[in-house]
Amino acid sequence: MSSWISHLPDDIEYAEIVGHGMNANELAANPRLDSWFVWDLNREATLPLDEGTFDAGLCCVGAQYLQRPVAVFAEVRRVLVAGAPFVVSFSNRCFPMKAVAIWRSLDTNGHAALVRLYLQRAGFAEVAFEVLADGSASDPLIAVIGRA
Repeated sequence: MSSWISHLPDDIEYAEIVGHGMNANELAANPRLDSWFVWDLNREATLPLDEGTFDAGLCCVGAQYLQRPVAVFAEVRRVLVAGAPFVVSFSNRCFPMKAVAIWRSLDTNGHAALVRLYLQRAGFAEVAFEVLADGSASDPLIAVIGRA
């Protein structure tokens, strides 16, 4: 899940980065993407991707907008190779009019617990979370990571 920025480290090279999003103009403006596609996961949770083809997945500040997150995360697991990480990152910001009600009713710890539950229900193993930024110098950033 991406937009005009992927939030990937500039000093790391990847063999290929495939982006997904809701806005073709934003995806086209993202210099890190080798390819991309527009797909509304709230309308169709099935990804138009082959099984077991990706070495990792990243959902950056998008989980709060998913209406069927377990179905979407199960699809992500399907397209990942065995043991591949899926990282779901989020902060305390969102577009309240677009975020699902449960997300709006929880705090950061609740968000982490909710995403962990989504990943577990979608079949991910070794689910853990990390605080990437505690919010003291900028927005907080949390990552919940599961293995396919």
